[in-house]
Amino acid sequence: MFYYLFKSIVLVPLLRCLFRPRVEGLEHLPESGAAIIAGNHLSFCDSFLMPATVRRRITFLCKQEYFTGRGLKGRLTAAFFRGCGQIPVDRSGRGAGQAAVEEGVKVLARGELLGIYPEGTRSHDGRMYKGRTGVAEMALRTGAPVIPCAMIGTFEAQPAGRRLPRVVPITIRFGEPLDFSRYAGLADQRLVLRAVTDEIMYAILKLSEQEYVDTYAAEAKARAGHPGGTGVRPGVPAARAS
Repeated sequence: MFYYLFKSIVLVPLLRCLFRPRVEGLEHLPESGAAIIAGNHLSFCDSFLMPATVRRRITFLCKQEYFTGRGLKGRLTAAFFRGCGQIPVDRSGRGAGQAAVEEGVKVLARGELLGIYPEGTRSHDGRMYKGRTGVAEMALRTGAPVIPCAMIGTFEAQPAGRRLPRVVPITIRFGEPLDFSRYAGLADQRLVLRAVTDEIMYAILKLSEQEYVDTYAAEAKARAGHPGGTGVRPGVPAARAS
């Protein structure tokens, strides 16, 4: 109940007033049943703008730090993220990625919409980076279709490090659902997961028309000296859910 009240009274009017986003392809979203909305990730505001355009609730997996802040600011931040339909995931340790996958599977098992950014972190330069395979594992284990989504203009509005967004034209574009039922029972096959993930990323890329970089975003950030970068090796369990 709190989600829908917060969304209808606060989130939707605020974001629509500020950004007036253009939305394309809403007809591709199912009216009921589980589905994964997989999008590019350019800005902090992505996770608020997308749900504001969709009638159904979207649950995102996000880092636990947003829910553990202290004082009034920390409590308000946690309430804001819960109000936006996000659930905390502990991303520390080698089992963190698999834990996030399990949380996503639970959301889909309830017949809900799950929002996920396969790149695992925001792009620091506006380009698209290689996807993590957690999205593929969730899709194959649950049979849920994957709906590609492109956020266009949000990097210009609020790139990483900018506190207040600029008011610029923004488009949110949903593509046709991707069906991976042909891979049923193969969620434990590494090469299959990579193939499915690459197909998802290509579908997002066609919608967003970004430049693609065949490396992980976190590693590119680390090389560029940006906050949030990591030296985690590709394919380790802690990275699979992103």
